[in-house]
Amino acid sequence: MKNASIKFKQAAMKGFTLLELLVVLLIIALLAGYVGPKLFSQVDKARVKTAQAQMKSLGDAMSQYRLDTGSYPGADQGLASLVKEPQGVAGWQGPYLAKDVPADPWGRAYQYNVPGRDAEAEIVTLGRDGRQGGEGDDADIVYGL
Repeated sequence: MKNASIKFKQAAMKGFTLLELLVVLLIIALLAGYVGPKLFSQVDKARVKTAQAQMKSLGDAMSQYRLDTGSYPGADQGLASLVKEPQGVAGWQGPYLAKDVPADPWGRAYQYNVPGRDAEAEIVTLGRDGRQGGEGDDADIVYGL
């Protein structure tokens, strides 16, 4: 009888109490509440850096296009002229990109403006919010050519 009582006490001591489980869950929730927002802000910064890198790559391809043809593509030809030969353009030796023109990191097409605000031409993405203007991650990113 004494052995049965000892085995019962040992079996009861192997589990966690409800209070211990709640404390652990509270600690996990507090850590997630602190780490989560910091992690998501890094994702937004990474998208901005990705957009800047893609725009530089597109700008380099545009420079090569200009060297071959003598001018940047017109607004009607746009960025597609880096991949597919436009009609009536002498000297085109593309494609200047290995793949199609990528979408910006937010899933929208890059805008190509001729003339640009401060340059002969420019490549623009409207940032996270998809609207002109904005601040921080919502700000427009402009790459002048």
